[in-house]
Amino acid sequence: QVQLVESGGGLVQAGGSLRLSCAASGRTFSTYSVRWYRQAPGKEREFVARIAWITGYTNYTDSVKGRFTISKDNAKNLVYLQMNNLKPEDTAVYYCNFRGGNDYWGQGTQVTVSS
Repeated sequence: QVQLVESGGGLVQAGGSLRLSCAASGRTFSTYSVRWYRQAPGKEREFVARIAWITGYTNYTDSVKGRFTISKDNAKNLVYLQMNNLKPEDTAVYYCNFRGGNDYWGQGTQVTVSS
């Protein structure tokens, strides 16, 4: 019922920036919150950022605080992750997740940060 497509990933030098987008289609009216996760090679999937769909309340994992910003445009069913001052340890596949009555995931977008 909800399809998510992430975009904006790529290869960037350490200290650079990327802006990820997650575009949702379908029945998003039951959405409660949106999260970004990432999974690096050899590691478990890691929570990155969350935003409440109605209130806009946000929270982040400690390692990205001050560098990443999650935002949204409810009318356009878009959520963003602005990533600044990227570090090699940020290299991962980044996934968008919409939560409501059900749980929906995108296919992910690769972010690679070279040192």
